[in-house]
Amino acid sequence: MTGSNGGLMKRHRNGSSNRLSESEDNPHHHHQKPFNFHRNPSSSSTYRFDDSVTADVILSVNLESIPFDGDEPSVVDNQESVKLYLHSNVLRRSKYFSALLSDRWHEGLINNSRVFNLNLKVQASMGTVDVHLTVLKLLYANDFANEINSVSAVLSILPVALELLFEDLVRFCVNFLEAVPWTEEEELRVLNLIPFLRQEESNELLSRLSHGGKDSDADEMLHGLILAAIHNHPNAVSPKTFVAKLLREFSSRDSVKRALDKAFEIHLKVVKDSLEEYSSPNFRGDHNETEAIQRLNLHTALTNGKYLLWLVERMIELKVADLAVKEWSEQASFTANLQRAFREDAWRNIVPGFPAVILRCTCKLASAVAAGSILAARQVRLKLVKDWLPVLIVCKENASQSPLSHKTLYQELEETLLKIISTLPLSDSQDLLQKCLSFSTRNVEDCPHLVSAFNTWFRRATHPPPDCGKLN
Repeated sequence: MTGSNGGLMKRHRNGSSNRLSESEDNPHHHHQKPFNFHRNPSSSSTYRFDDSVTADVILSVNLESIPFDGDEPSVVDNQESVKLYLHSNVLRRSKYFSALLSDRWHEGLINNSRVFNLNLKVQASMGTVDVHLTVLKLLYANDFANEINSVSAVLSILPVALELLFEDLVRFCVNFLEAVPWTEEEELRVLNLIPFLRQEESNELLSRLSHGGKDSDADEMLHGLILAAIHNHPNAVSPKTFVAKLLREFSSRDSVKRALDKAFEIHLKVVKDSLEEYSSPNFRGDHNETEAIQRLNLHTALTNGKYLLWLVERMIELKVADLAVKEWSEQASFTANLQRAFREDAWRNIVPGFPAVILRCTCKLASAVAAGSILAARQVRLKLVKDWLPVLIVCKENASQSPLSHKTLYQELEETLLKIISTLPLSDSQDLLQKCLSFSTRNVEDCPHLVSAFNTWFRRATHPPPDCGKLN
């Protein structure tokens, strides 16, 4: 059915419409049953569409104009107008026609010539006359699958099937839509039709379209993709690149942040727990067994450290690394275990790249803070330097046995930590700078970053404070 604005209304099981009415100029109204009106229902293939010889219903289909506000609808001049010869037994497959014909019969408006004359006005918003003709022809079809084979056809037909309460056709259209893929444009059309379907008809379509719009559903999907990319394809670039692209282009930055934060916390915990077990081994078992467990702990820490590095890179790229920085600055116990582990030699032959992975995570997060990409509070900046500076110093003590790339990493992290120290109060930076003397080299000219940091501190420390009273 249609509303006053020409759109579909939610259909009911029974009812009729004044848009479909018996022709008022029909002179043949007598008390006699129309031909075939009470014939036992039979296959619609018994009749032929638009057969003037056997028809007991003449249906005039006219395109109706869309009225302006306050105007009455009218039939458009020079538009499509079709007269069809149809059969009441077939039309009764449509509850729309069935209700109309039953009402006419009970009122005693019987046609002596055994023919009903009906008008069907087609509003322009419901599609062309051709679409209505197609649906009327489908009343004569026993197998819709032979007649309908595309989503676009179904989307054109379904509104008319709903209008005419052609339940068999509505059911087929809904089942067809549920079973086949859609384009983005077709999906929008499906969404627009769902309000006019009954709940039991729309459930399958809705389950395909939405979980109810909850953020948690998108978060879980993103989290699952992140885990799949880094766990199932640890050495494959393409899945990681694909997921990184999805994260960049996802519409909700909050969902991306929550998914990345969750993954970060999970893998940071694994690294910390593995290193804790390595630092405090259980010596009650066999020596070989203990050694095997220690190797496993280090390999687990390294593997998950690589996962953390990929996650940190994504978080910084998407500017959602504020929680990661805060977490990284609250790792006094973790950094203490790292210092103990790196002072030993056991890790060198097992996971020689482990220190570099951990320091790269630190360097990337610290660089984002120093650059202002992440606006970290003073206490976070202080703890970040205070906890991770000793780890860097321990790694530098073993720099003679490290690859050149590691030494470059150490210097980059030195420069970054010194930049962060320059953002702290003089009292805090004084204590931290004294611990940075290990950054110096035999040649003073090779450590300009350290020279600059001390010069900045002394300049500020000896500079007279501004006269705030004058400023006021």
